[in-house]
Amino acid sequence: MADIPFDKRDGFIWFNGELVPWADTKIHVLTHGLHYASCVFEGERVYGGEIFKLREHTERLFASAEILGFKIPYSVQEIDDACRKAVKAQGIVDGYVRPVAWRGSEMMGVSAQNNRINVAVACWEWPSYFDPEQRLKGIRTEIAEYRRPSPQTAPCHSKAAGLYMICTISKHAAESRGYADALMLDYRGYVAEMTGANVFFLKDGVIHTPTPDCFLDGITRRTVMELARRRGIDIVERHIEIEELADFQECFITGTAAEVTAVAEVGPYRFTPGEITKALMDDYTKEVQPKVSVA
Repeated sequence: MADIPFDKRDGFIWFNGELVPWADTKIHVLTHGLHYASCVFEGERVYGGEIFKLREHTERLFASAEILGFKIPYSVQEIDDACRKAVKAQGIVDGYVRPVAWRGSEMMGVSAQNNRINVAVACWEWPSYFDPEQRLKGIRTEIAEYRRPSPQTAPCHSKAAGLYMICTISKHAAESRGYADALMLDYRGYVAEMTGANVFFLKDGVIHTPTPDCFLDGITRRTVMELARRRGIDIVERHIEIEELADFQECFITGTAAEVTAVAEVGPYRFTPGEITKALMDDYTKEVQPKVSVA
């Protein structure tokens, strides 16, 4: 399946209220979401046939749409149900779910108040985002040229499609130079996040992570922070200067796609994955597995 283009796959996608054959879920070339990025989305993981933290993801989808000024024409429960229907229709046991909402093609121009809000949910099998061996040893990353924008410049607390343009540019540039990803600074020059994942650092048993004041406070980020607190590990959320990376001993990233992945290199800075990183990787793997009730 990995080599099949996404528009050529088989199965069904939930599209505007019903399951539609995969090949028939098409949109017009003059769709507003394509031209003006009036589009929000979510990324969710399926483990053992269940979507991890589905309700949190759906609620964030609705919040993102509200920030972009449009209303999703379904209830939160209806989108939860749509995600489950899509997973069932595709027979996904372990995979990825992509709910997406966007303005349609009724009006073309910056102003598009009368455009229909379309919603779709697709899902597919998807292995580890990074090479499984590298996840343990630590991926190599560089420092991106582009920076996360100010909250006064872009709707940075929404999971909006347009905000990922600089992520794609930065990740492509990193991969072309042999790196797996790139660390992005924010508009002030503080450490922000990777192109699609939050970042954490360790020093003397304490976790330090950037304050998410101009980028997403990820659902996986919050989950891993809770797992760390269960272990009694102190967490400090603060602004981190890039030069401070020289003093940190470990680094890892979190995200729905990345899960928990160790980092060995960020530009000129080096890290050695240690006990805390490995413990949190194991804890997260256990956390996402469906809970089996015992009678």
